[in-house]
Amino acid sequence: MTTSTRGASRTPAVLVLEDGRIFRGRAYGAVGVTFGEAVFSTGMTGYQETLTDPSYHRQVVVMTAPHIGNTGVNDEDPESKRIWVAGYVVRDPARVPSNWRSRRSLDDELRHQGVVGICGIDTRALTRHLRERGAMRVGIFSGNAMPDEGTMLAEVRQAPEMKGADLSAEVATKEAYVVPAIGEKKFTVAAVDLGIKGMTPHRMAERGIEVHVLPATATAEDVFAVEPDGVFFSNGPGDPATADHPVSVMRAVLERGTPLFGICFGNQILGRALGFGTYKLKYGHRGINQPVQDRTTGKVEVTAHNHGFAVDAPLDRVSETPYGRAEVSHVCLNDNVVEGLQLLDRPAFSVQYHPEAAAGPHDAAYLFDRFVSLMEGQRA
Repeated sequence: MTTSTRGASRTPAVLVLEDGRIFRGRAYGAVGVTFGEAVFSTGMTGYQETLTDPSYHRQVVVMTAPHIGNTGVNDEDPESKRIWVAGYVVRDPARVPSNWRSRRSLDDELRHQGVVGICGIDTRALTRHLRERGAMRVGIFSGNAMPDEGTMLAEVRQAPEMKGADLSAEVATKEAYVVPAIGEKKFTVAAVDLGIKGMTPHRMAERGIEVHVLPATATAEDVFAVEPDGVFFSNGPGDPATADHPVSVMRAVLERGTPLFGICFGNQILGRALGFGTYKLKYGHRGINQPVQDRTTGKVEVTAHNHGFAVDAPLDRVSETPYGRAEVSHVCLNDNVVEGLQLLDRPAFSVQYHPEAAAGPHDAAYLFDRFVSLMEGQRA
């Protein structure tokens, strides 16, 4: 099958949700079959960063913005070395990409990397369905991979669920590597890769930090061998309830009192390390327009998110933990979900969203400065 770079093919495709709802459209990207958790992203830009974010591993992403692929694909914006989404759903793909940095069409890139997608469906209706019913398993079938509806639905229902999935080791680096500081080196940070995006160590490097990125399987001894001024726990995919190893490593860092910063999955790891529970959100927070209030300053930020789980911590009081007092530092203004934690007696904090936000917004970039301040304070 050949696919024109002018938008999608004419090959029929079907999207099947586990509750039995079906959407029919055309193949976009690779032709075949794929399964994952259906989630939606509200960003109007930054689709290349979304596709290459390891946190989307095993998820089929529905783009709520109707036109996708307008700026094509370039070689500068990927957050990792490959596309991680399990499938891709758009309404109206660009027929001709137009941008001075574009090297190829999004359709070509999806096909080249074997990512099965679908276009030409009502993504607004699909998004409303997921908001009402919640994120659920989904399958995309196209070309010769299209059995009857009953068989497709049965295959979707046999796919693994996201709840209980332990995925960090599948997306993390296998070997440690170093991102050097830009300009004068001021600090050394050990970053535990649970699905880290390329922009994260870059944001730290911009602040004079030499970042040692370690595999998800790194032990506390591996972390301390770097002789870090601070320790960072990254974003990543999967259910935090399965992340017993990162939790044990973080507790060792908290015991030592080394400055600690976590984002997204790292926020959930800190929550568990402090003794809080986690739970699955109905449909999660994804996209680049989520309002969050920093309760320490009262400031409201527009932030980038990608999480389907959250920390179950009290919003109305300071909590006693094995590592001293802790409080919720950030909260989502849409639904009061915990978006950040901080310890009051040790140098540790985390946020549930993405302050590196390569595609924007950049309201939360100050959090890297806050991490630097913790390390400066500890050194003093």
